Amino acid sequence: MTRVAIVNYLNTTPFLYGIRKHGLDHNPEFEFQFHFPANCARALMQNDADIGLIPVAVLPELGSYEIIGNTCIGADGKVESVLLVCNQPLGQITTVWLDYQSKTSVALCKILMRDFWNQSVVFRDTGEHFLTQVGENEAAVVIGDRAFDAAIQFLFSYDLAEAWKQFTGLPFVFALWISKSPVSPVVAKTLNDAFLTGILHREKAAEEIEMLYPQHYSIRKYLTRSISYTFDEPKKKGLETFLSLLSKS
Repeated sequence: MTRVAIVNYLNTTPFLYGIRKHGLDHNPEFEFQFHFPANCARALMQNDADIGLIPVAVLPELGSYEIIGNTCIGADGKVESVLLVCNQPLGQITTVWLDYQSKTSVALCKILMRDFWNQSVVFRDTGEHFLTQVGENEAAVVIGDRAFDAAIQFLFSYDLAEAWKQFTGLPFVFALWISKSPVSPVVAKTLNDAFLTGILHREKAAEEIEMLYPQHYSIRKYLTRSISYTFDEPKKKGLETFLSLLSKS
């Protein structure tokens, strides 16, 4: 059995659609686990999963690894679900609370603060309900579905993928399908084919779930325009640039 760790955010809806359409959710050869991004990484690193949708910030910690297929969670400009939120303009921020569910977005914020916004702040780790603790001259990195609500709860929000695009001119990759050990070509192709099916039909995938969410989530726009799912050459260049900057942290 192949154990697959997948992120339980809206952005994986096309992947889940493809998994269902290919019948993998009922295939005894696969077991699907659902985590937030940081715990997907933990599951793979602790050998509780064989393949995971892994935050790219942890790739240097894995040593050897294999990228499965050619899909990802990425963005080429605004992503909507990875934000820095605050009630004061960015230049007045002294402290940033870091989303405990994140690895890559936290690292991205630190890079942008240092190299793009040229701002020195104190970073604070968090636990649950951290958004209620954000003070007047403080900001918070918030990722995933909670970012849609946070964007309307705070006076200011800065889209980190958009800032990255402004900084580098490149798209950004948040997560890739990764294994630490070799995976059979059949398993890799089976999963990748399912994921590609979901991406091809992401309009349909959005239609199936959009009524379950508040209108301000804009599910269809998010899944078809904000998230970019193909791990292509520009994204490979963006990832290479990110990992290079990460190594200087």
